[in-house]
Amino acid sequence: MYEETFDKNLTTISRVILLGFQVSPLFRRILFSLFLIIYCVTICGNLQTITLVSYSKNLQTPMYTFLTQLSISDILLSSDIVPNLLYVLLSNSGAMSFSSCIAQFYFFILTEIYDLVLLTVMSYDRFMAICNPLMYNIVMSHAFCVQLIVLSWLMSIFVSLVEFITVYNLWFCGPNIIDHFFCDMEPLLNLSCSDVFMVQIEMIIFSIPTIIFPFGFIILSYVKIIYSILRISSNTGRQKAFSTCSSHLAVVSIFYGTLFFTYILPTRGQPWNLSKIVSLLYTVFTPLMNPVIYSLRNKDIKSALVKSVHSFHSNSLSKWFS
Repeated sequence: MYEETFDKNLTTISRVILLGFQVSPLFRRILFSLFLIIYCVTICGNLQTITLVSYSKNLQTPMYTFLTQLSISDILLSSDIVPNLLYVLLSNSGAMSFSSCIAQFYFFILTEIYDLVLLTVMSYDRFMAICNPLMYNIVMSHAFCVQLIVLSWLMSIFVSLVEFITVYNLWFCGPNIIDHFFCDMEPLLNLSCSDVFMVQIEMIIFSIPTIIFPFGFIILSYVKIIYSILRISSNTGRQKAFSTCSSHLAVVSIFYGTLFFTYILPTRGQPWNLSKIVSLLYTVFTPLMNPVIYSLRNKDIKSALVKSVHSFHSNSLSKWFS
């Protein structure tokens, strides 16, 4: 299953085998159909969000600008994971070059870190809107929003590139079988014959600015947001204030919840299938849920969608009868 020579120091991996889900052929076909539908709906849903925000004047606000960035990240993440997952399901075990595996790992890390940073930026936007409404338009200017987006991308690219180079420079001597459906950090480290202690230390160090600090900032922001909402005298005012951040709070809960179950809880003694199922939540289902949550719980997006549908039908009828 892996290339080997008589000199152990020359042993390297040229390709990897992703086992995916070892189930019956019938169930693999069912999973293939399900994930194909999810992928198509995910791409269409996020493209719809980007289109609505781009062309609707009512959605030209910082919150929806950040939402389009979240949709872009979801499209990248889903396209990085799902097509190869479909191939693994069709072939029962997907063979891919080691360089492709490392590339998939890089884009996965990039989008995950960007989501973490972007959700933090979105929590700051909601904090300013609810806790400092008089200063909101001054602070959250278009230029400042663009700066936050650019800094988020630069930070994500830098951290993911450092982790990519570190993993790429490890010695991978085999075996080349990965009992997963994509090239994640832990399965890759399990293939390495190098000492991965420094890699693990590096991961802990980078988790401070990319996971721990953003999570703490989001928690602190929502503590102040909830305190400000509770101080509003009318029930209508409280409901309106909470509705502006409920979608973001739901997305944050799903995203951090799945990351917690995957990377924080101990995995020893647990079957790999459980880890794969949890991984599906944040690689496949979360990119699907984000546009669904914002569409169902956001009146502005639903209103923009209804107007766009009515406009499309009106234009179609006018062309038909002209």
